[in-house]
Amino acid sequence: MKKARLEPELAQTGKSLGIDFGRSKIGLAWAENETKIAFVLDVWKNDENFWSKLKNFCQQEVIGRIIVGWPFGQNNPNQKVEDISRLEKFLEKVEQETGILVERENEMFTTRMAQNNLRERGDKKISQKDDGESARIILQSWLDRH
Repeated sequence: MKKARLEPELAQTGKSLGIDFGRSKIGLAWAENETKIAFVLDVWKNDENFWSKLKNFCQQEVIGRIIVGWPFGQNNPNQKVEDISRLEKFLEKVEQETGILVERENEMFTTRMAQNNLRERGDKKISQKDDGESARIILQSWLDRH
């Protein structure tokens, strides 16, 4: 992986972006690094427009760090090698396109937690919102540990 640029003061004072990667949808969350509270940003289609939107957002919002959900420790026989390969390529491209340090955070059970959170709040169309909530959970988990 190409070494990404990262200004130490930017990583401390800027914002962090959380990403829940999916084949068709990508959930996004953000947090001010000072307050360390993650918020759902949106769910974007995983299409050709994603990369320009991501790059523009990172520049406009002064994103200093990107946290991407990764299936750590999942001994899941249904987890396909090509899925991990696709996620690894995604991480590399995020760093290349944005020039921002990308870190991994365990995403184990985040979709289930996201769906439960949305149900408890009484949200409708849970399957359309769970990727954004998963990204928020991933980012908040990372923030809580740092």
